[in-house]
Amino acid sequence: MTNFIKITESDSNYTDLHQMSIDECTTAINQEDLGVAVAVQKVLPQINQLIEAILPKMKSGGRLFYIGAGTSGRLGVLDASECPPTFGVDKDKVIGLIAGGDVALRDAVENAEDSTTQAWKDLSEYKITKKDVVIGIAASGTTPYVVHGIKDSRKHNMITGAITCNPKSPLAVEAEFPVEVVVGPEFVTGSSRMKAGTAQKMILNIISTTLMIQLGKVKGNKMVDMQLNNEKLFKRGVEIIQKEKNISKNEAEELLKNHKSVRNALAHE
Repeated sequence: MTNFIKITESDSNYTDLHQMSIDECTTAINQEDLGVAVAVQKVLPQINQLIEAILPKMKSGGRLFYIGAGTSGRLGVLDASECPPTFGVDKDKVIGLIAGGDVALRDAVENAEDSTTQAWKDLSEYKITKKDVVIGIAASGTTPYVVHGIKDSRKHNMITGAITCNPKSPLAVEAEFPVEVVVGPEFVTGSSRMKAGTAQKMILNIISTTLMIQLGKVKGNKMVDMQLNNEKLFKRGVEIIQKEKNISKNEAEELLKNHKSVRNALAHE
């Protein structure tokens, strides 16, 4: 492709890593990581455009899908899986799909990312429609599973986005709303689970959190719709209610037990 350079595969800025001390390794890795947030900051306009395109679809009942392979796929599944407990949305509101299926979350599945047809098959299992949005995640921007998944989604008139770390990549070209965050060569050459993965995680955090806020799943700065599925979250809910309503801990606990959600407890007069 014209003017396409695989920056994520470029040679590391460091040599003889095997001769570095522990301190030299950690210092150098941290120094590289310092630039990730700055790189993400530069693409906030692209992120904003993508969110603005997704929001009306989700408000009208559409879903958000992430598709990826390897580290990128795992990050998409992670972000999707954290939306229900954090924001109280249905588990089918944000869905993460990884090449090779759930087994690929732990183990590499040979050739899974090389399929040009499997992504659409995976999406089709969810009866995907043009009301939904698909974001392809691939640091390289060349993963066939992701590139063709986005290409097929566009053919079916869906809004598509991308998160990639190589500008003008095939994925960026295929997606309607690409986010191209350039973090430069990795500390270990080609190990895109490092800076590229960190950048992708940051962007996913921004996208899902902003969407959930805009969808009314946060009040003030509190997760009022979080699922109270462990003692830590129950205690957090009690603290929110106690502070917001200026009542005792015992009163807050009683309200939360009775109403089963922070939002409902806060609404109780």
